[in-house]
Amino acid sequence: PPEAMRIGVVTSRQGAAIKDIAESIFHRWPCARLWVFDTPVQGEGAAEKIAAAIDRANRLQKQLGLQILIVGRGGGSMEDLWAFNEERVARAIYASRIPVISAVGHEVDTTIADLVADARVSTPTRAGVIAVPDRRDVLHRLETAAARLQRSAATSLQHSRMRLERITASSVF
Repeated sequence: PPEAMRIGVVTSRQGAAIKDIAESIFHRWPCARLWVFDTPVQGEGAAEKIAAAIDRANRLQKQLGLQILIVGRGGGSMEDLWAFNEERVARAIYASRIPVISAVGHEVDTTIADLVADARVSTPTRAGVIAVPDRRDVLHRLETAAARLQRSAATSLQHSRMRLERITASSVF
């Protein structure tokens, strides 16, 4: 959604990724709300826990009103990122009813999670940027629409005045 207000984030609360995602979202769209589905993003059992967090976000979608789900972590070695190459994570992302942005690693890193997600970004910061609009752009669109509406109302009023003047100037009156 272009004006996402409720965003789920599947990542570790201890990693830098959540800070980067939150900062980029709140800088652009301060009215957004984030729900963090805290999970280990590397190591033994991480894939199962990531998939379970994605499933949990989907179960809570209606209750929380989640519109987008960001799944990811910061960079690291291929071994650090391996949980995002696991079939269980790929299947959970693919099955998600919430659109998923995969934000795994940095720049050159590509995982299977990236390939099945609805969108893939090069960094967690970039996930925040594409998840929400920039408030300045929204304000500009609103100002433009308000000006257009004001011009349209003035034109309509002018046409109505002219019609009224023609009617009152007719011989019937």
